[in-house]
Amino acid sequence: MNARRTLATARRVLLQLRNDPRTVAMLLVVPCLLILLLKYVFDGQPQVFDSIGAPMLGIFPMIVMFLVTAVATLRERTSGTLERLLTMPLGKLDLLLGYALAFGLVALVQGLLAFGLTVGLLGLNVAGPSWALLAVAVADGLLGTALGLFVSAFAATEFQAVQFMPAFLLPQLLLCGLFTPRASMAAWLHGISDALPLSYAVDAMNKLTTESGFGGTVALDLLVVLGCALLALALGAATLRRRTA
Repeated sequence: MNARRTLATARRVLLQLRNDPRTVAMLLVVPCLLILLLKYVFDGQPQVFDSIGAPMLGIFPMIVMFLVTAVATLRERTSGTLERLLTMPLGKLDLLLGYALAFGLVALVQGLLAFGLTVGLLGLNVAGPSWALLAVAVADGLLGTALGLFVSAFAATEFQAVQFMPAFLLPQLLLCGLFTPRASMAAWLHGISDALPLSYAVDAMNKLTTESGFGGTVALDLLVVLGCALLALALGAATLRRRTA
């Protein structure tokens, strides 16, 4: 890994994003709009928003980051940009870490905006430290970025990249404990949910909304989410191939 090349890749991606205001709006505005919509869907049931608002603070940005990262990376592949980059003295890990760093910075801004809206303007009740809630939300955005980079290696078109969302994200959404406690699921489903990173993100969010302090279990959940993001990046580097010899 070469830090200079990684930073150069990140800078190039950020410059491209700056010239694409629609994508920037998709990344920064859409999660906030979805959270705002969720708040007023349960306008007459504030306790419902208090129970699911924190998990959705991480889930919405994760979904958006997954879609945008997968499509953006695939566009670079199909346009030949990625092919040209791989002919240069640029390691695969340098390339993916550059993308991850650029979109990670976007995920940080995205998390700050969504957090400020949810906790500040919409008044989400949080028993634990607010900074920990923000950390988990940003980690979810990073996870979505890493998963998007990983699945882009297996898609041939942008439509196929979008199709990976049901395979990679919807099972996690169903099994993460958002709709029902994971302990009440069938034993074999509970076992599967234990292997899915979103389960740990939702567990951490739920604990932070109901328990004061930053306990060891929350720290462990956060480490699992970040570890899964790093694993996805490593697998993405291992599966990244040139289209031609």
